Amino acid sequence: MRKAIQAFLILLLVSTATFAQKNPKAEDILRAAKARATEQNKAIFLIFGASWCEACHQLDTFLALPDVSAILNKYFVISELTFGEGSAGHPEWDTPGADELMLRYGGVSSSGTVGLPFIALVDAKAKLIANSIQPGKGKAPGAETGFPTEPGEIQWFLSILQKAAPNLTEEELRKIQSGLQKAASSD
Repeated sequence: MRKAIQAFLILLLVSTATFAQKNPKAEDILRAAKARATEQNKAIFLIFGASWCEACHQLDTFLALPDVSAILNKYFVISELTFGEGSAGHPEWDTPGADELMLRYGGVSSSGTVGLPFIALVDAKAKLIANSIQPGKGKAPGAETGFPTEPGEIQWFLSILQKAAPNLTEEELRKIQSGLQKAASSD
């Protein structure tokens, strides 16, 4: 009986410690990315996504492709933040402060909504270079791209990558474009 009580208490302590762990704050994730980007002379590829987001899963598939991963890791420090889990009933899964950080980087579309995944490409000092929202006409906000699948979205995505990583080669851009098409067709 004593061993059973000890096992129960250990299990209780472990589960309490797990619940007590909190998601890292968005600013802490960004701070770590800035340090790595400065050290490695890279830009930062910030991804805002959610577990329920189909386009986010397409982006994950794309980022996991060996050719794509090698290229993007050459030019970027990739950091992920979770946002929007409250709509799936799990607000505790959100990265604290991700909403403010996303808004800071322009994560609002012309409809006033936030599309996921939202990507912000920033320099090592966390200054915005470009984001995944295509500009609208005039001064109007544009449309969110999410995971680029349409030809115009793919071209926009490639253009923002080039803006943030001007040393990308034509061959690397072709591999990225091929990876986008492959990931879009896999779902």
